Amino acid sequence: MKNKVFIATSIDGFIADKNGGTDWLHSIPNPDKTDMGYEKFMSQIDALIMGRNTFETVCEFDIEWPYQKPVFVLSNNLPEIPIKYNDKAEIVNGKLTDIIKEINEKGYSNLYIDGGKTIQGFLKEDLIDEMTITTIPYLLGGGIPLFTELPNRLGFECIDSKIYLGKIVQNQFVRKRQSI
Repeated sequence: MKNKVFIATSIDGFIADKNGGTDWLHSIPNPDKTDMGYEKFMSQIDALIMGRNTFETVCEFDIEWPYQKPVFVLSNNLPEIPIKYNDKAEIVNGKLTDIIKEINEKGYSNLYIDGGKTIQGFLKEDLIDEMTITTIPYLLGGGIPLFTELPNRLGFECIDSKIYLGKIVQNQFVRKRQSI
């Protein structure tokens, strides 16, 4: 059972700019439409847990629903999933360890954790096992950060590093926990 992150940031660690925009993520020409490992990553995932803000952002995209896997929306405020996405997503709330246990009991053991606040919450509880972080070569100078203050230091090991399109760096990290 693993909880994994696959996300892009600016050099200075932001996942969105000061206005919440993410257009800079697609500003590097990608004529061959390289997916930068996303499909391979998704082939190892059973389900997604995303925050309400991320879910609402995805719902606003002018595209077909992009996920073929079950999506669990972490929210204490969203009263219900919009009818259009009723069969595609489910609201979950409560303590993160209880939510993971409930999702694992449904047969989903490799989870994609998505959304800034959601990732931060999982990190605060030391519930992230792997992170793939793609760095887009921009300094935004502010915005929505990927990381925030943690109660404890968390050790990770970089197990892979790639360069895409000659400009974008992707690092894959695994959590290194102290054995007792």
